[in-house]
Amino acid sequence: MSPVTTDKPPAPAAAATQGAGGQLTGALLAAMRANMRQYGMLIALGLIVVLFQIWTDGTLLMPRNVSNIVQQNGYILILAIGMMIVIIAGHIDLSVGSLAAFVGAIAAVMMVEQNFPWPVALAASLVIGAIAGAWQGFWIAYVGIPSFIVTLAGMLLFRGATQIVLEGQSIAPFPRGFQNISQGFLPEVGPDTNYHNLTLLIGFAVAAVVLWQEWRDRRRQLAYELDVLPLQLWALKCVAVVAAIVTFTMLLASYRGVPVVLLIMCGLLIALGFVMRNAVVGRHVYALGGNKAAAKLSGVKDKRVTFLVFVNMGVLAALAGCVYAARLNAGTPQAGINFELEAIAASFIGGASMSGGVGTVLGAIIGGLVLGVLNNGMSLVGIGTDYQQVIKGLVLLAAVGFDVWNKRRAGS
Repeated sequence: MSPVTTDKPPAPAAAATQGAGGQLTGALLAAMRANMRQYGMLIALGLIVVLFQIWTDGTLLMPRNVSNIVQQNGYILILAIGMMIVIIAGHIDLSVGSLAAFVGAIAAVMMVEQNFPWPVALAASLVIGAIAGAWQGFWIAYVGIPSFIVTLAGMLLFRGATQIVLEGQSIAPFPRGFQNISQGFLPEVGPDTNYHNLTLLIGFAVAAVVLWQEWRDRRRQLAYELDVLPLQLWALKCVAVVAAIVTFTMLLASYRGVPVVLLIMCGLLIALGFVMRNAVVGRHVYALGGNKAAAKLSGVKDKRVTFLVFVNMGVLAALAGCVYAARLNAGTPQAGINFELEAIAASFIGGASMSGGVGTVLGAIIGGLVLGVLNNGMSLVGIGTDYQQVIKGLVLLAAVGFDVWNKRRAGS
């Protein structure tokens, strides 16, 4: 006879363990669903880093190469931040590459031919970018011409103006202070520790601030009885974030420290991230992109908000043009080609939606890093530029396709 078996309920301890594990898994899946695009791109970035780290035999995450990735992609990340805000507002800007080239040319003429001090040239360049953005914003916001047409005209206008200003030739060299905008690092301070001390101090301070911010946000959510992650999952998230910050800090501190352009990007990320998340004008940008008619009925001054969005984009395009010129140490007629496409791609990969109203400044940085690591990794393993373009095109298509699929899934 076969033995008789009976189904017994699990022991209380085992049941509790299974219940806790199920709760954590459910909370993790719920968080993933709520932030599908951003978490998806973070996971994709991590997988790309791991893939090329293995493929390049550890070269990708060498301290010098990490600094190169930051410096090589600084101007694209700056443009991506501005482009993300433009797309959230429901518009597009095709002129940013040409405007960056034009401003870089103007800065070169001021410093090399007119002997302007580089801080004056930099400030004047940003003002020129603001004026250019205001010019385009006027036609879009107050005249009502679609942004695609206005910025396409701007792309042609600024590209031609660059050729006129430079007369078809490159202008160089620049003062060392201006070059340091893109090529420089924070100075060495303190005793010799085989690491860059100031970078270590900044990195650990950032980690502490992030932990404090996470703790404060959790306390506020609990105070208002909002849904929060289970304590174990929240602690795991904090450990992962701090580990990433510390690892990145140690890599930079092992070479020459924090690049100046990284400080510029972090400043923009903090300032514009706060504006888009907490300021009234930031919420109005989201409202316009989400539903313009409803936003206008709610009292949003759509024309003024749209105008300010393009002024901001003009300033960031000018800054990116100066960063790129400083990296090349020259103002060149061919600068800025395809910059707008890189910025648009970074925005959509980072979570922007074609319909507007969706996206974050941090997402633009993540999308730009995905492209930057792809470019760097493919170059290290010897993949040709032709195949690189094909791969980046497929990545962009996959990101937008994922957005469409996610919307249909949410709607159903």
